[in-house]
Amino acid sequence: MSDFQQELDARGLNCPLPILRTKKAINGLTSGQVLKVIATDPGSVKDMEAFCKQTGNAMISTAEAGGEYTFMIQKA
Repeated sequence: MSDFQQELDARGLNCPLPILRTKKAINGLTSGQVLKVIATDPGSVKDMEAFCKQTGNAMISTAEAGGEYTFMIQKA
């Protein structure tokens, strides 16, 4: 799926940096746009789910491959 407006590379960053950068990137998008986040911190899986619940943004998909986690988040 390449239907996204912005990509955030959070590889190599540990909590809370991936979530802080995601928050900043999402704030720069307009409603309905999609942010693709790539992270290597295993904790980011729960963090991103919690972030979406708290902010009302939609988690479209999550995937894991070779220790990299990819999140597709749609701005509310």
